[in-house]
Amino acid sequence: MATACAVALLSAAPANSAPAITADPAASEVVAHDARIVGDDQRTRFVMDLSEATDVSVFVLDEPDRVVIDLPRVRFALPDGAGASGKGLASAFRYGMISAGKSRIVLDLTAPVSVDKSFVLPPAGDQPAKLVVDMVPTTREAFADAVRTYRSAEKAAVAAQEATAPAAPAQASDGRLRIVIDPGHGGIDSGAIAKSGTMEKDIVLSFAEILEAKLAADGRYDVSMTRSDDTFVSLGGRVAFARARRADLFVSIHADSFWGGDVRGATIYTLSEKASDRMAAQIAESENKSDILAGVAITEDTNEVSDILIDLARRETKNFAVVFARNMIKELGPKVHFFKHAHQQAGFVVLKAPDVPSALVELGYLSNPDDEKLLKSTEWQQSTATAMKQAIDSYFRMRVAQSTGSITPAASTP
Repeated sequence: MATACAVALLSAAPANSAPAITADPAASEVVAHDARIVGDDQRTRFVMDLSEATDVSVFVLDEPDRVVIDLPRVRFALPDGAGASGKGLASAFRYGMISAGKSRIVLDLTAPVSVDKSFVLPPAGDQPAKLVVDMVPTTREAFADAVRTYRSAEKAAVAAQEATAPAAPAQASDGRLRIVIDPGHGGIDSGAIAKSGTMEKDIVLSFAEILEAKLAADGRYDVSMTRSDDTFVSLGGRVAFARARRADLFVSIHADSFWGGDVRGATIYTLSEKASDRMAAQIAESENKSDILAGVAITEDTNEVSDILIDLARRETKNFAVVFARNMIKELGPKVHFFKHAHQQAGFVVLKAPDVPSALVELGYLSNPDDEKLLKSTEWQQSTATAMKQAIDSYFRMRVAQSTGSITPAASTP
């Protein structure tokens, strides 16, 4: 993917910027009550009303151009539709959790900007605390310079963090099979949103919790979730999570939307750089924008090892994933309405662990009223999770049988 990066933190703001105001740790929860974008294409201001003053840091990302505002945990109680449109240099904004104890606001830009001022005003009289970010136009060259400056600082911070990070805990050797369930999206990234307001991130977390409980109750599986609350996890972070746990299977759960309300049904996706068709390619492209929507700086992986052993492992992993997908369709078929092409392939970033069989399950389409009704049904979630658990059981029975030489190898499966 193209590299995306950023500019100055608050500490590097112009001298005429007011300093960030630190909230009292003992203060009550910070709540955002309202937000607005005012101004024109020569000077645009973002204002958010807060219950208390708090720390903020501000930077910009490119490809596409965005301003990102990071805050400690904030409860967003904004009016419905807040952020859907903008003015001047900012066309819209998003907000939500980005990690544990950390919130984020992302402003979509219409052109490169310089953050002229960024500050927080404390409450005064009957006026709430106010977060203010002023933006003015800048050149593409100046924007690129700021990107390079921030990128260097970001790399140094990551290196320092890695140098002091504790060693990863040793894996338990209790013989259980390790499964990672990945509820898609989360936090600032809502995923698909139905016309009724139902959010993908909520549907898939609810379903993943049910599936996790069913698998854990079996006793044969060591089950982990990439997120267990409304927190954003980057695509790379999800892959790294599965690899660190040496997962035997990674299942990413989603519920998409697509233009035209007649598109419906579940789909099982496995990894391929060549998509099955245009629709699969568009859905993968949409899912792969998760990091961009959340204001994450995307960097190309330049450290990937390329040798025959890695290539063989990746090929075997993909073969196992295809076996799992076909088995999932077989088990879910009696209980779930499938899309006309139940097994699809596309270049989903979240499926790219070279050593973990991975599949992405689209439970249905929130853009279809019938699918939305099912997706929200606890009864449907329970029965579908039971069928999915049976599919996982069957898949591992096949894997065990293959390891003892009693079935045809996965690569030869028709």
